[in-house]
Amino acid sequence: MMRAGPSQEEIRKHNLGTLLRHVHLGGPTSRAELTSLMGLNRSTIMALTADLTAAGLVREELPRDTGRAGRPSLVVRPETARVYVLAFEVGVDRLAAARIGLGGVILDRREIVRERGPFDMGQVVGTLAGFARQMRRRTRDDTVCVGAAAAFCGAVRKSDGLVRSGPNIGAEEVPLAEELSRRLQLGLPVSVGNDANLGALAEHTRGVGMDCRDLVYLHGDVGIGGGVIVNGQLLGGHGGYGGEVGHMIVNPDGRPCGCGSRGCLEAEVGERALMEQAGRYGEGRGRDGVRDVVDAADRGDVVAQGALQRVGGWLGLGVANLVNIFNPEMVIFGGMLREIYLGSAAQVRSRIATGTLAATREHVRLRTSTLGDDATLMGAAEMAFARVLADPLEALSRVAN
Repeated sequence: MMRAGPSQEEIRKHNLGTLLRHVHLGGPTSRAELTSLMGLNRSTIMALTADLTAAGLVREELPRDTGRAGRPSLVVRPETARVYVLAFEVGVDRLAAARIGLGGVILDRREIVRERGPFDMGQVVGTLAGFARQMRRRTRDDTVCVGAAAAFCGAVRKSDGLVRSGPNIGAEEVPLAEELSRRLQLGLPVSVGNDANLGALAEHTRGVGMDCRDLVYLHGDVGIGGGVIVNGQLLGGHGGYGGEVGHMIVNPDGRPCGCGSRGCLEAEVGERALMEQAGRYGEGRGRDGVRDVVDAADRGDVVAQGALQRVGGWLGLGVANLVNIFNPEMVIFGGMLREIYLGSAAQVRSRIATGTLAATREHVRLRTSTLGDDATLMGAAEMAFARVLADPLEALSRVAN
C-alpha cells in the first residue's frame, strides 16, 4: 500500500517553520531573499509572511536603504521585543538567566556567583525562578514567552530533563526540568540540556561555527565537556548523554577523576590539574584563576609555562582522538578552555600533527568561541525556541490559551 504524501496543512506548517527559522537565525531578510532561500514563489512567501505577521511573530517593513532602482522588496524582521524565551545556566561557579528575544537578542539577564559546595536544588531553582520573575516584570503587556530551557554542567537525560550526574557540582538524579517547570508556572514545559552540548548548538547556529556542518565544541568549567555537531545536527546519543568527551581516558595511570576513573581528559586538563601544576591550587578558582596562570606564563613565569605545556599536551591528545573519530571541520574551545588553548596552542597543534591521520587533520580548523560566556545560555535559548520554530502557529496559540 502506497503511503500518502504530506497534506497541504503539513506542508504549510513546514514552510512557516522554515521561514521563521531563516529570520530567527539570519536576521531581517527580504521577501526576495526568502523566495530564493526556500525555493518558493513570491505569492507563497507573501502568504506565509502574512500568517506569521498576523500571529505577531514577524513584521514587514520597507528596507532602510536599498540603493537600487525600482520597487524594493519588503523586509521580514523577527518580533524580537515581543516574542522571547527564558534561558538559564547552572554552572559550578555561577547561576545565570536571560530573557532572549526571537532572533537571538539578549533583552535582559541576571547572574550570581554560586558558592561551591553541596547541590541544593531548592536554592538553585528558587534563585533562577526569582530571576525569571524579575525579568518578566520588566516586560511590556503584549510580550509572550514561548519557551524555557536550562543548561546544566552534567549528564542530562533527554527524555525528561533529569540530571543523572553532575560530579563537579554534587548533583545526582535531580529532576531539574520538573522542578523548574513547577516553580516558573509558565504553563510551558522546561527543557534541560548538557551545557557543552548547548554550547555546541549555539556556536553552530550563531557563533564561529555557523558555516560548519561538522564540528566539535569543547567546554571548560571546572571539568571538561563536549558537544558534537554531525552533518548539521547535534549528536545526542541514545539517552542524551553523547559528547561526554571529558571522560575519555587519555592517561590510564593519571590523576583521579570525579567520575571514579583515572586519567580522564577532565582530570588531566581541568581547573584543578592546571592550578596544582602551576603551584597555585587554593589561590584562585574558576576562570579568573585560569586566566591568572595564563597571564603569569605570558609574563615569563616558568612554573606557569610548564603547567600550561603539560596540560596542553593532554588537551592536544584528546583533540587528536576526536579529530580521528569525528573528522570535524572545526574544533572550538569555549569556557575556560579558551584561555588554556590560547596559552598552549603549540602543544595542542603538535599533538594533532603527530597523533592524527593526515586525511582527518588536513582541513580541520582550531578556533575559540566567539560567544564567550554567553554560549551555553544562547544554546539553552535555541533549545527553548525549538517548539515555536517547528510549528509556529500551533505553539503560539497554545501559549495564548
